[in-house]
Amino acid sequence: MARGYVAYADTVIWFSLGAWNMQANILQPSPAPQPATLGSASHPGHRHQLGQFLTPEPIADFMASLFLLNEREVSLLDAGAGAGALTAAFVRHLCRGHHKPKRISVTAYEVDPEMLPLLRATLAKCQRECQSLGIAFQAIIFNEDFIKAAATMAYHDLFSTKSLLFNAAIVNPPYRKIRSDSMERQLLRGVGIETTNLYTGFVALITRLLANGGELVGITPRSFCNGPYFKPFRAEFLQTMALHRLHVFESRSAAFKRDKVLQENVIFHAVKAAVKPDRVIISSSSGEPGGMVQESPVPYTDLVSPCDPEQFIHLTVNDRQAHARSVMGRLLASLPELGLSVSTGRVVDFRAREFLRDQPGSDTVPLVYPCHFNRGFVHWPKKNSRKANAIVSNPQTRDLLVPAGVYVLVKRFSPKEEPRRIVACIWDSRQVPAELVGFENHLNYFHINGHGLPMPLAMGLTAFLNSAILDVYFRQFNGHTQVNATDLRSLRYPTKVDLEKIGHNIHSLPLPQDELDALLEKELF
Repeated sequence: MARGYVAYADTVIWFSLGAWNMQANILQPSPAPQPATLGSASHPGHRHQLGQFLTPEPIADFMASLFLLNEREVSLLDAGAGAGALTAAFVRHLCRGHHKPKRISVTAYEVDPEMLPLLRATLAKCQRECQSLGIAFQAIIFNEDFIKAAATMAYHDLFSTKSLLFNAAIVNPPYRKIRSDSMERQLLRGVGIETTNLYTGFVALITRLLANGGELVGITPRSFCNGPYFKPFRAEFLQTMALHRLHVFESRSAAFKRDKVLQENVIFHAVKAAVKPDRVIISSSSGEPGGMVQESPVPYTDLVSPCDPEQFIHLTVNDRQAHARSVMGRLLASLPELGLSVSTGRVVDFRAREFLRDQPGSDTVPLVYPCHFNRGFVHWPKKNSRKANAIVSNPQTRDLLVPAGVYVLVKRFSPKEEPRRIVACIWDSRQVPAELVGFENHLNYFHINGHGLPMPLAMGLTAFLNSAILDVYFRQFNGHTQVNATDLRSLRYPTKVDLEKIGHNIHSLPLPQDELDALLEKELF
């Protein structure tokens, strides 16, 4: 059976993995740590398969500084320990504080056996630092999958006794989607956790293992802040935990430059408590070591509106974003009040491959991809395109198509070089003699009961969606490259009269960004 490693001051205790009751054979003093080698873990491809991204030391130190602990006995959970950078930063923070604890206990999970030499060496260093200050230190390493272990123990209610709860947790969980038929998904579902990514599964389990008043500091993608896939996670997390601090990075890649991570990340500090603070600190920095940190307190209700059924988390970090939030708050109309709906394109190309055609023919209708966007309108067909231009129209594809008309289209994915998150343009069937049209699944489309919009309304809506004020606002809760139909449904819009007025004042698209923004400022704000 695989075994774990525990360092108690000057002794070592070994125990069977997966068992919380240690087998009490006391062995000789801990051998000197061997030279730390990552082995296969040093290869980025191996770590990425596991969803692992190692935390740089400056970020680990910043995360540790967010804890407010003033406990004599500290019990820390590090659920994805890696080489131990987060635990080391946590121990340094406590050792250098004014109110040093009497004892620090660390429970570390690490699934990759190649990381264990580094982790053991790190914990041995933590032990020596604590010992020099008279702080008792103990550490337990579990070389196993945290989700499997924690979900199994939660299922059997082994964490119901107070002594097994932690009063602190620090985590940089793995980032990887989990399929609906995966072992992880089934384990999480078995304990009432519904999520689509490993990182939210980790965080959800950690919150259950915290004692009341326990603190959690984590660094994760921002994607949980919005979107339908993370709604169950947001609902449970926001009910169980009280957010006290959120920190965002201005660059998608700076924080994890060596791992080429492109997700936007957030660091959060939360306390397990039903009562929420009146205000939350929102801060930001470039992500570069030593970068300036800007911070501001905001009302908790500005972070998460009690009136929002989706429970989106808004991160307003500067005056420009605060202005955008204020302006958007004055808009009155929802999509149903405008008589509009937004849907995701029905054509999933790999499922309809046999019906796709590079060029239009007598038996086809137009098929629109994001690559057909061109200066405010769809330009179709596109020569020398790597994507199909047409789809066969027959009884098998009829449900994938919509009637000819004027539609406002929005890209569902915005590449990092795109200046705006929301990129909208108009499909005008009057330019194409076809009774039906197909919108590919990488597009959202606005419609009226499945049919097109009047052109003035479509022009005004497109201008609003492409505005700088909406882009600034949208980035406050959308931290990834996706623009989902749910995100567009959650927005407030100008009234139909205002949108049509804007549309009548636009004589051609595209308008230069400054002219478009000036028009909206004049008509709306």
